[in-house]
Amino acid sequence: MAIIINLDVMMAKRKMGLTELAKEVDITLANLSILKNNKAKAVRLSTLEAVCKALQCQPGDLLEYVEEENGEENA
Repeated sequence: MAIIINLDVMMAKRKMGLTELAKEVDITLANLSILKNNKAKAVRLSTLEAVCKALQCQPGDLLEYVEEENGEENA
């Protein structure tokens, strides 16, 4: 996928664990883990807003576009 979610990086910068962030954002550990491990196919804007508020960051701090190489598009 061409969009990378750098949630783990921001969590490390803010010294916040998965459980603490899940409670603050009111999201299940399983769903937060999916985001953290770049397995998510979509993110609700309300979830993105809550994560940004909890981590005191901007959406651009969490989301990164990386151009895919040929052949990776259909994987």
